[in-house]
Amino acid sequence: MTFEIEVNGRTRAVTVERTGPGRYRIGVEGTIHEVDAARVGAFGLSMLFDAEGGATREALVTPAGLPGEVLVGLDGRIVAATVNGRRTRRGAGDADGPTQGEQAIVAPMPGRVVRVLVAPGDDVAAKQGVVVVEAMKMENELRSPKAGRVKDVAVAAGTSVEAGRVLVIVE
Repeated sequence: MTFEIEVNGRTRAVTVERTGPGRYRIGVEGTIHEVDAARVGAFGLSMLFDAEGGATREALVTPAGLPGEVLVGLDGRIVAATVNGRRTRRGAGDADGPTQGEQAIVAPMPGRVVRVLVAPGDDVAAKQGVVVVEAMKMENELRSPKAGRVKDVAVAAGTSVEAGRVLVIVE
């Protein structure tokens, strides 16, 4: 499988080929890595890279709101990435696409709510910030996947949240 992954405005082609149970050959712009990978919790991944002297890396990959958007936590840093963004954006002008109906904004990983930026009944624009969650010592502003009205805010500032917890619902 081939993916396009955009991080900080730079797009890279990534290929993933399963070579056995829990074993993958991953190519990033022509550089090949042999990787053992296993899930750790709902959003975690433990990876052992052969090409890097058996270095082990823990990564968290969690949905970030809009289709194809993810947050990646690695080595204490969190970065936003878009997977297959050009494909996802093809229908971006179609407001009735994958953001039809109620949309839940969920905590991408365990953390603490720092700020709630909306209240029930507020109108929001697509990609407008709705809540800020601190995870892994980084503040992450979670955005609305669509324009609409806030139906529910399920948390307050200071609330500790687990990964996958619904924070805000936009209708």
